[in-house]
Amino acid sequence: MRLLVGDIGGTNARLATVEATAAGIAIVRQETLSSHQYPTLGAAVLAYGVEPGVAGACFAIAGPVVQGEVRASNLPWTIQDRALAAEIGLARTHLINDFDAVGHGVTRLAPADVVALQDGVPVADGTIALIGPGTGLGQAMLIRGPAGYRVVASEGGHATLAARTETEWGLVRYLGEKYGSHVSYERAVSGPGLVNIYHYVVERGVAATRAAVAAEMETETPAAVITRHAIDGTDAACVAAADLFVALFGSQAGNFALTALATGGVYLAGGVSRRVLPLLQHGAFLRNFADKGRFATLLAAVPVYVIVTDNVGLLGAAAVAATDLGIV
Repeated sequence: MRLLVGDIGGTNARLATVEATAAGIAIVRQETLSSHQYPTLGAAVLAYGVEPGVAGACFAIAGPVVQGEVRASNLPWTIQDRALAAEIGLARTHLINDFDAVGHGVTRLAPADVVALQDGVPVADGTIALIGPGTGLGQAMLIRGPAGYRVVASEGGHATLAARTETEWGLVRYLGEKYGSHVSYERAVSGPGLVNIYHYVVERGVAATRAAVAAEMETETPAAVITRHAIDGTDAACVAAADLFVALFGSQAGNFALTALATGGVYLAGGVSRRVLPLLQHGAFLRNFADKGRFATLLAAVPVYVIVTDNVGLLGAAAVAATDLGIV
């Protein structure tokens, strides 16, 4: 059965047509649109096109979905499922949180779809934690029940950032001056957050940058420029910004692992996690992940994986739509 699915972030709207059967889910057509080029999700979906014979749809959105409605966290969109269904002509249309979709998709990943940062000792049927920076910082958990894993969405990325070093306290003060008294992890551990950290590093004299880097940021995505120079070691400010980003990412991933008691593993999702994989493998991430005092031994046994496929959200949205139609 054909389904229409989407993984909608603040930057990209990834849309796909899938074939869902009892044997599995296969993507048959896929396109990535720029979210900001469309006034509504419905407009983006209609630009992609709804093929004849599509039985239902499910869209994963970065933002909390309450009673079929979501105000996108990083887009000027408020989406209501019934209105969207009428606009695109598919009565069986669902909206779910983007990390809810990752949760439904993570159990469908192949071994080649993940890279282990820490093998750990997974507990069978243990809770699984998901965390990943993109335009924002998504979090969710999978809790085992009689019918299998149940996905519990979270907005934990908006929790208050807890600084531990003088440099981190400086960042909190800097972000507080820029955004207000509440400084969330998302302000630092996200694509825009990496750019925030870079500007802090430069403006507060933590490390110097080269004029060429600023010039590159005028024509390229700034977070991509910072990541490239950090991995290559070609700019001191980019290296310092990435180091601070990785440290905070590891710290919050460890916080969430404790909150969820994620003995089944922690999965790092999102495009930023994939792009900074070489930096995550250097050790600072895991040091901060496990640096939780008396619980360091527990966290050292938690498996930690990076999801390296960008289709996990689409697979999760397809799984939700297929379940609604009784296919899987």
